[in-house]
Amino acid sequence: MSAPTNTRPGAHRAEQTTDAAPGAPTQASATPAAFIALEEEHAAHNYHPLPVVVATGDGAWVTDVDGKRYLDCLAAYSAVNFGHSNPVLLDAARAQLGRITLTSRAFHNDQLGPFVTALAELAHKDMVLPMNTGAEAVESGIKVARAWGYRVKGVAADRANIIVAGGNFHGRTTTIISFSDDESARAGFGPFTPGFRTVPFGDAAALEAAIDENTVAVLLEPIQGEAGIVVPPAGYLPAVREITTRHNVLFIADEIQSGLGRTGATFACDLVGVVPDLYLLGKALGGGIVPVSAVVGNRDVLGVLHPGEHGSTFGGNPLAAAVGLAVVRMLAEGDYQERARVLGAHLHEALNGLIGHGVVAVRGAGLWAGIDIDPNLASGRAVCEALMVRGVLAKDTHGSTIRLAPPLCVSEADLDWAVAQLAAVLDGFATA
Repeated sequence: MSAPTNTRPGAHRAEQTTDAAPGAPTQASATPAAFIALEEEHAAHNYHPLPVVVATGDGAWVTDVDGKRYLDCLAAYSAVNFGHSNPVLLDAARAQLGRITLTSRAFHNDQLGPFVTALAELAHKDMVLPMNTGAEAVESGIKVARAWGYRVKGVAADRANIIVAGGNFHGRTTTIISFSDDESARAGFGPFTPGFRTVPFGDAAALEAAIDENTVAVLLEPIQGEAGIVVPPAGYLPAVREITTRHNVLFIADEIQSGLGRTGATFACDLVGVVPDLYLLGKALGGGIVPVSAVVGNRDVLGVLHPGEHGSTFGGNPLAAAVGLAVVRMLAEGDYQERARVLGAHLHEALNGLIGHGVVAVRGAGLWAGIDIDPNLASGRAVCEALMVRGVLAKDTHGSTIRLAPPLCVSEADLDWAVAQLAAVLDGFATA
């Protein structure tokens, strides 16, 4: 369980670059406010970030432009599972940068074959469809499921439907928001794509009742991330697997956030002994260096695609494949999964001690926790802002919930310190 260690937030000033882009803050004016103002002026306002400007990162810690260090308890929504500036991943990226970075799939490259082979072996599947972003993996999974339904199951043309769960978050493309029930993602972006049926998450009976002769797939997050790290009942995923098998329907597990070590296992489905027909992977697959995603399944499903029916200029590029291969090799050793399992148990025990002291409930698995703050005390955003001041970076969701997902290289001492900061923040709101 060895991993990089870090010290508490310091006071040294981060080194600044002198060859700034035109209009960028100079070394003399390189304050957080200057960087934030520049971003606010020219970047589309599709995010509402905390007012911290990160300049460097190492392991579980990042440093802002003023030299203050923060414990990163978000890890870019699990994209940085292996820590910032992971030396193994940086070495893989540097080595490939000096060779070739992009060929497109119009030609073969010498990195893709080893990557997809290793990833297929890690997932105990036959084939891999490489893409770039998580949303692309979801879109690809939808296309594969529909093609399988028409070409293998025999569903009539344009009649396929896919069952999804309420509270889901699979991305923000037009098709994906069509089956979201989050109005902040949907409002003003219609018309929406048909072909989806929503049932309550965790309700296997409702899921089975929604299946008909045109159902080609059930698409689920094994643990819902954006919803607040919502863990379903223990028997839910095994029931989904049994139901989908019996009805000849594909089970697609969106493991983009939950997979690749986060929950204490390679996949969250492993926690309950379930193997889906398709895994959707992303985020951590690129090691926080390049966007890498994939649909992973067996030949009888992924084999339905024919040349020209789906693709991506950057999907499977040599740089992404080289980094992805390094990620898969690290996961094959099992050390990161073990760290997430052991340290996750420690984290959840500590967080449960805050229930009744400003915390209403704690959920999660491994190094992934959803913490419901008493809404009468403070909003999730207010708690995250107060944590930031104390050197901890976390993210709120759905009003009064905050999420913790530190890099898997985090130390036990760092976790204890983060929980202590949360306790102090809650105490401060209680006495204010």
